Amino acid sequence: MSEQKLNLKDLRQDYRSAFLLEEDIEKTPLKQFEKWFKDALKAEILEPNAMTLATASREGIPSARIVLLKDYDEDGFTFFTNYSSNKGQQLTENPFAALVFFWGDLERQIRIEGVIEKISIHESTSYYHSRPKGSQLGAWASPQSSVIPNREFLELNLKKLEEQYKDKEVVPKPDFWGGYRLIPNLIEFWQGRSNRLHDRITYKRQKDESWTIERLAP
Repeated sequence: MSEQKLNLKDLRQDYRSAFLLEEDIEKTPLKQFEKWFKDALKAEILEPNAMTLATASREGIPSARIVLLKDYDEDGFTFFTNYSSNKGQQLTENPFAALVFFWGDLERQIRIEGVIEKISIHESTSYYHSRPKGSQLGAWASPQSSVIPNREFLELNLKKLEEQYKDKEVVPKPDFWGGYRLIPNLIEFWQGRSNRLHDRITYKRQKDESWTIERLAP
């Protein structure tokens, strides 16, 4: 006899912790993002810089995974990866992508849409050398998204690299590894509210680089 199927229809949360009103928001999405990100840090959210990155192939087949935000400024939102990975290949075929931050303890979500570009080699190299040496070697050891025979394959690769660079201070950055920046065209801030009447405020980039602020129905 099969186990009883879980009833997900009754799983729901009533949001009551905060609100998002036009008179309280910042004039630019970056300042609003920074305001909420600081709130996430204060709330000790586990890995507040963890975000879902959604990409799609040339044929429009979507993929999503969690990556870590490593920088943000007026130019966009930066993360690092292996350029030969599935996400790297999709971004080569189709540069349009989206990011989502979800901070459940704060009942908040941020959704970002835009175009992705590679950052400069200088920026990628600078960040690469700021990482722990083990992480630098890990970038070399793992042919990301490739099929491998077993776990030992990775561990053997790493051991060889540790031996190769044990007396060297500098590990060169792989050409296949570096950063991407998502240049936002739309950023939506979502605040959970009671009775599913959530607050949704969007910032849309205009041709003159200004931002239009709108409220959306939940």
